[in-house]
Amino acid sequence: MIPRILAKAALAAFKQYPVVTLTGPRQSGKTTLARSVFDLPYANLEAPDEREFAIKDPRGFLAAYKDGAIIDEIQRAPELTSWIQVRTDETGRPGQFLLTGSHNFSVRELLSQSLAGRTALLTLLPFSREELSRADANRTSWFDHTFIGGYPRIFDAGLDPTNFYRDYVDTYLERDVRQLSAIRDISQFQTFLQLCAANVGQILNLNQLAKDCGISQTTAGDWLNLMEASYVLFRLKPWFSNIRKRLVKRPKLYFHDTGVACYLLGLASPEHVERHPLRGALFENAVVNEIMKFDLNRNQSAELFFYRDSNGNEVDLLYRRGLDLLPIEIKSGQTISKDFFRSIDRFRQSVEAETGVAIYTGENARQYDNGQSVVPFHRLPTFLDTDRS
Repeated sequence: MIPRILAKAALAAFKQYPVVTLTGPRQSGKTTLARSVFDLPYANLEAPDEREFAIKDPRGFLAAYKDGAIIDEIQRAPELTSWIQVRTDETGRPGQFLLTGSHNFSVRELLSQSLAGRTALLTLLPFSREELSRADANRTSWFDHTFIGGYPRIFDAGLDPTNFYRDYVDTYLERDVRQLSAIRDISQFQTFLQLCAANVGQILNLNQLAKDCGISQTTAGDWLNLMEASYVLFRLKPWFSNIRKRLVKRPKLYFHDTGVACYLLGLASPEHVERHPLRGALFENAVVNEIMKFDLNRNQSAELFFYRDSNGNEVDLLYRRGLDLLPIEIKSGQTISKDFFRSIDRFRQSVEAETGVAIYTGENARQYDNGQSVVPFHRLPTFLDTDRS
């Protein structure tokens, strides 16, 4: 089993809060982490009998776990969180319940209603490149890493990525979608997923996306919310400031796992990623994911944005770290060029920011006298760790 970096933060939170809630996509390893790290009895609310017991007799359900428990998929019995609140308030001690949930918005709503101030909220995404490197399970090329993605079962069971993602998407369509929304035409929704993949790394044009799929803009917005709620994709927000420029206000579209995006694009091998017209966008997605996971795995807020003004000046990623703002350019080429920093230099003429870094697919790192850095993708975790310390 490949160890998870988030385990350290989860253990620390469990010593401070009566409840720790672990969210993330299905099959990202939440249950495995919880059961391997916490010595508590386990209840799975996906099981019909457990769920019925928790819903119909919450007091009796919790009485069976006097010293606390791991409760999987808490959104399946939402009323239980109110009873957990009562229980934890009565006992007044930390380290009682570890909850997991796969539906981002519904879980957060539950916690804000019943467990505000009583739970730490952590997010576990699929394996990061850092975790795979530590376990000596890393891939040599960025396009291998992008194609395979990070879902634990692919590595634990040696599964074929294409077969895994086909089953994963089918299960997602049949299970989560039908639970969260009354979508009648599943095939049309699958087309919508594929269109989202075709727009990875692009400014979101909701109207065009809806038109291409043959649905209303309202429906397209609802479906995006649905996929965001179940950790399929996310919207990267544009960065705003008081500079006197017209800035793009629409978000960019990215997937939480590039393996899902590659499958939806019909890519059948890592080599297809390397030669695909969207290789730059897929590499950009992979870099954004790694920086996001670096922070989330340490239970820190991942404050990520992009910048684009009406003249087409753009910085691929802005990474806020406390009061500092790090501009990042993401290049899928293997040759270092001074042009990597052209957009960053223009941006820094208007905004106070760090000198910037370029992430690329080559092998060699470079540090310039003015503080600018070029970092290979495979060294990104080391750069983030060193730069933070």
